[in-house]
Amino acid sequence: MTALAQRLLKRFYGSAVHPYRQFEQQVDALLRPDSVLLDAGCGRTAPVLRGYLGRAKRLIGVELVEFTDVPDGIECHNTDLAHIPIEDSSVDVIMSRSVFEHLENPAAVYEEFARILKPGGSLIFLTANLWDYATIGARLVPNRLHGRIVAKMEGRAEEDVFPTQYKTNSRSEVARLSAAAGLTIADFRYLSQYPGYFMFNGVLFFLATGYEKLISKFDALAFLRGWILVTLKKPA
Repeated sequence: MTALAQRLLKRFYGSAVHPYRQFEQQVDALLRPDSVLLDAGCGRTAPVLRGYLGRAKRLIGVELVEFTDVPDGIECHNTDLAHIPIEDSSVDVIMSRSVFEHLENPAAVYEEFARILKPGGSLIFLTANLWDYATIGARLVPNRLHGRIVAKMEGRAEEDVFPTQYKTNSRSEVARLSAAAGLTIADFRYLSQYPGYFMFNGVLFFLATGYEKLISKFDALAFLRGWILVTLKKPA
């Protein structure tokens, strides 16, 4: 992060609520002390799920990679999201952050989530918008190069960068896949955030900020915002 980008971030986004926090607020609104909460693609250490310790009856983390340093109280499953070894109709809330862009077979995942959700249960996911400029750029770059690029721009370890598919990252695809799985759309929102991919260059960050402010101001341009936050429901 350059000093100029840091100053611009504080000036233009100091009071902004990050999409990650808006995602958690959506989960919080649906969670009860007797709920079963599952984090789909929770990460090696289940960083989001561990924040719900003591706030739900049962916490379940599902992740492809090996778990490390996960606290007691979280039930862990190393498996893909289309084959989760838990009971039918057993989960109240499924949450998933920055995972759906990686789904190779989203139809199978939607069907699996519909199977494990209780009637009236909810699936909440935050994922990249197909029409965001960063997504369009990522789609033009071969997956084999993503790790190197993200490591340079965000400082994330290459081993934690996974291939992207973008097969359920538009409203039309969410509607099609959820309907096929017997789920209904309860809420669908486009969210903006600061241009994090340009933190390495103050001038580019400033230009990208102008673009972000423009698409945040006009509802007609909402479809260009960086994130989609979706809540799906299983009919009661």
